[in-house]
Amino acid sequence: MAATTTIRLPPELQARLGVLARQTGRSAHSLIIEAVERHADHEEQMQTQVREALAADADIEQTGEGYKAADVHAGR
Repeated sequence: MAATTTIRLPPELQARLGVLARQTGRSAHSLIIEAVERHADHEEQMQTQVREALAADADIEQTGEGYKAADVHAGR
């Protein structure tokens, strides 16, 4: 069974959700779940990209291997 979490929405956002729910034939609950899932996915992807970038930077620092930006942009 799913856990219950209570959130307090500003009245304006709650009204927007109500309008969207009516327009789409969905519940406000389903819109909120989808929004939270999308945001969680985005944050997880960002964390992965940051970890990969930091690892690549550490590898460059350790090995000294890399490319000059001017060479990359010049197509060399």
